[in-house]
Amino acid sequence: MRRTRKSVLRLMPTIDQPTLDIVISICLGLGLSAACGFRVFVPLLGLSVAAMSGYVQPAAGWEWVGSWPAVACLATATVLEIAAYYVPWIDNALDSIATPAAVIAGTLATASVVTDLPPLWRWSLAAIAGGGIAGLIQAATVTLRGTSTVTTGGLANFLVSTGELILSLVTTLVALLLPVLGAGLVLALLLWITLKLTNRRAKVPPSARPAL
Repeated sequence: MRRTRKSVLRLMPTIDQPTLDIVISICLGLGLSAACGFRVFVPLLGLSVAAMSGYVQPAAGWEWVGSWPAVACLATATVLEIAAYYVPWIDNALDSIATPAAVIAGTLATASVVTDLPPLWRWSLAAIAGGGIAGLIQAATVTLRGTSTVTTGGLANFLVSTGELILSLVTTLVALLLPVLGAGLVLALLLWITLKLTNRRAKVPPSARPAL
């Protein structure tokens, strides 16, 4: 992460080191949380490997993330999750638990890397921003998979699953290597999803909308 700090310092030379560390850790957390919206365990595995190699310094109390047992457990969970999404109809069944799981994973991912903040602020940021971002992205993928199931009978779901996996891998790598850029891309993605959902709702007749 030292190269990232130097790059940010060149762009904003007046920022002090403690503030810079907080900004970068928040950007890293948001990027990993977004990746959790595509696949729950891929970003957590990436974080674990990065922590074990010393590239990322987890927050106090989260050092266990960079241990061999954590890497082994997350690697196993990642393989099982990826494989399950390529089994017809099981992928749709997983969506029912993937959304809350993504919210939890996004919250934990942000909380585990955000440093130098009081616990109340750190967990509030993790739950609202981290969990919220992961949940919104996961909801969008569930909608896309449902549309694929209805229109193709599930035949095209493997394409959706492959796209989600690629996006999760790319988002994880960008978050780890270029956290500030990753956070910017996440915000752009969230804006795009929000506009899509808003436009989709606007096309639904008022009589067909569910009552609040």
